[in-house]
Amino acid sequence: MRYRILGPLQVAGARGLSAVSAPKVGRLLAALLIRADRIVSREELVRELWPADPPRRATAALHVHVSQLRKLLRRSGGGDPIGTEAPGYVLRTEPGELDLHVFQQRVGDGRRHARAQQHEDAARSLRSALAMCQSPPLPGLGGGPIADGFVRWFGDVRAECAEAAVESSIRLGRHHEATELLRSMLDAYPLREGFYRQLMLTMHRSGRRAEALAVYQHARRVIKQELGLEPCQALRDLERTVLSAGENGAPARAG
Repeated sequence: MRYRILGPLQVAGARGLSAVSAPKVGRLLAALLIRADRIVSREELVRELWPADPPRRATAALHVHVSQLRKLLRRSGGGDPIGTEAPGYVLRTEPGELDLHVFQQRVGDGRRHARAQQHEDAARSLRSALAMCQSPPLPGLGGGPIADGFVRWFGDVRAECAEAAVESSIRLGRHHEATELLRSMLDAYPLREGFYRQLMLTMHRSGRRAEALAVYQHARRVIKQELGLEPCQALRDLERTVLSAGENGAPARAG
C-alpha cells in the first residue's frame, strides 16, 4: 500500500489508486495515518469526525465508518491494516508506505549530513523532502483537532526543512539556487523572518547590496502591517552589516 497525506489524501494499492469520496471516512483515514502505528482512542476519533456536535450514538457511528474504511482498503488490495486495540484503533504501516514517514527520513538524513558538513548530500536530501510537499496537506479534511494540529506542525517542519536546505546551498556557494527556493517559500510563509534573513544574506554575498536592503524594507513593511512589530534583532543586525559594508566600499561577510 501507499498512503499520501502531504497533499490531497490518496490511497494506492495493488489494484490502483482509490479515491476516498466519503468525507467522514476520509477524516478517519487521515487521523489514523497521522498517528500511524499508534493507537487512537475512540474518543479522539469521535472528536475528529464530529468536532462540534457529535451524534447521540457517536461510538456506533464511528464503528460503521471504520467498517467502511476497512472495505475501501481491502478493495484497494491492501488487506486490513486497521487493528482494534483498546481504547480504539491503530493503522499499521510498512516502511515506505506513508509519504510522511519518507519525508521525515529524508529530513533526518539531510540534518545528519549538514551536521557532518556534508552539504552536497544535505542539500540533496532536504530538497528531495521538499519536493514531496508541493501542495498543502489534506485539503478539505480539516476541522478536527488531529488534522488541524498536524497541518500546523507540518507547516513548521516544512519551513525548517527549507531553511536547512538554503543553509547548505549557501555553504556550497549556490546563491542563485538558494534565492529561488527562498522566494517560493516566502510566498507560502510571508511572516517567516528566517527566510528574509537568508534572502538578504544571499543577496549580500552575491554583491547585490541594494537588493538585500530592498528585501529588508519589504520584510519590515509586511511584518509591521501584519503584526504591528519591527523586524527581529537578527534582521536589524544584518541590515546594519549590509549598510556598513556599503559605507566601507567592500562587502563584509555576515552571519
